[in-house]
Amino acid sequence: MKLDSHRFCVAPMMEWTDRHCRYFLRLISARAFLYTEMVTAEAVLFGDKERVLGFDAAEHPVGLQLGGCNPEKLAAAARIGADWGYDEINLNIGCPSDRVQSGRFGACLMADPELVAECVSAMGEAAAVPVTVKCRIGIDDQDAEKSLDRFVDTVAEAGCSTFLVHARKAWLDGLSPKENRDVPPLDHGRVHRLKARRPQLEIVINGGIASLEEAAPHLRHLDGVMLGRAAYADPHLLAEVDRALYGANAQPPTRLDVLDRFMAYVERELARGVRLNAMTRHVLGLFHGQPRARVFRRHLAENAHLDGAGIEVLEQARAIVAGEAYRAVAAE
Repeated sequence: MKLDSHRFCVAPMMEWTDRHCRYFLRLISARAFLYTEMVTAEAVLFGDKERVLGFDAAEHPVGLQLGGCNPEKLAAAARIGADWGYDEINLNIGCPSDRVQSGRFGACLMADPELVAECVSAMGEAAAVPVTVKCRIGIDDQDAEKSLDRFVDTVAEAGCSTFLVHARKAWLDGLSPKENRDVPPLDHGRVHRLKARRPQLEIVINGGIASLEEAAPHLRHLDGVMLGRAAYADPHLLAEVDRALYGANAQPPTRLDVLDRFMAYVERELARGVRLNAMTRHVLGLFHGQPRARVFRRHLAENAHLDGAGIEVLEQARAIVAGEAYRAVAAE
């Protein structure tokens, strides 16, 4: 894997970064590193493989994010993920949800770096692709200076050289997963200090970064940035990623270019039986801040979920946002 492969990443987000979302984002940036939603090791081992792991070859580079705490199961799942063609296997040590805690994985494992190291070692031996870890700077009342250093040192010793660090603690008791994305204060400086202390490791920062302009100061000191909700709400911000961060010469795609190319994918997936709104829900932010964006979103929200909805709904939405049918289709 190239050393700059994580320079810009889109965070794994439950119920958001599915295969349709990732295909759509790839149309905007050829270089951004994408991740699946978190998938439990058990789902990989015992679930419908195509439903759980299937992805389009156009999505590369793409990583499979696993959740779990059993080294043997994680190793088996990592091997399967690598065999399916994923470029990386990422272990989730950051999710704070009650469901995840009850299964003893996610952020609660930051309290047990030895077990995480055992998992990473087993996964690394099983999968012929890199194994990385996404974590927080700490949990609950941990001293984030001491505990993060201990966690990273222990897991790095087991073979992990890339850490994607959400620059917030996770409060496992008293805050919901939604609150854990906003309430614990950001401490970007803690991630910078980690990199300064362990310069040989690849350190990617996540949390509270909403644009390439905000990413720039971090990229002077860290190996990469990861955007989550900002990239989903305004996906066209990825259009400058290839040129600004990877030195590409190609002209960034326009919003209409992206939509036109996505429509070809939508037609193909509709023929396979995928419902229209399973795909169009990911494009609602494509025209963020542009004229007629609200009417574009409303047209899709009101029509794409209907039984039998087909490509014509998306064609009408395109006509609206392009101004070609604004009065006829989108009269307010």
